[in-house]
Amino acid sequence: MGFKEWVAKITGRPESQPVPAVAAPPAPTEADIMNALDRADAMVAGGVVPAPVQSRVKRVTATVRQTMPRLRNLGLGSPEAYSVMATATDYLPEAINAYLRLPRQWADSRPVEGGKTSLMLLIDQLDLLTVTMDKIFDAVVRVDAAALIAHGRFLQEKFGHPSNTPTTPPMTSPPSDTPRSTLDLP
Repeated sequence: MGFKEWVAKITGRPESQPVPAVAAPPAPTEADIMNALDRADAMVAGGVVPAPVQSRVKRVTATVRQTMPRLRNLGLGSPEAYSVMATATDYLPEAINAYLRLPRQWADSRPVEGGKTSLMLLIDQLDLLTVTMDKIFDAVVRVDAAALIAHGRFLQEKFGHPSNTPTTPPMTSPPSDTPRSTLDLP
């Protein structure tokens, strides 16, 4: 018995029937990610959550928005690019939704894990997302900064003028024979 026959026998399908392919959902586009950020901001708007939560969500969404145009610097298939996409479309909305499903008074006053309330746990999660998105933003910007440094070194080698040496001597005032007033600054 061959492999195909064995699979057909186990699955109960005839040999000639093809196995249907399961298509993976398409990756979110930049517009999808920006829409997800808009939805996250809307979820916390209008006093629905305490101010510390709203400010942290806005910080995460602002950092992701700043990172998006530069994400190609790291490569679209990089783990960092995936983290940015997943933060906007999954991690951030899920954290907010889990908190919003709870009754406010209960979520903000009852310890649920390690002596922390649901509100405190949400703030911890948002702080973790903030630190992570800040690190990724720094990484994508450093690529541009490295390009600027490399270009500066090229120009220094090409034209031979170090950037920290002034090209003209500093201006000094010529000595004067006129007496100075006591009101003049030294």
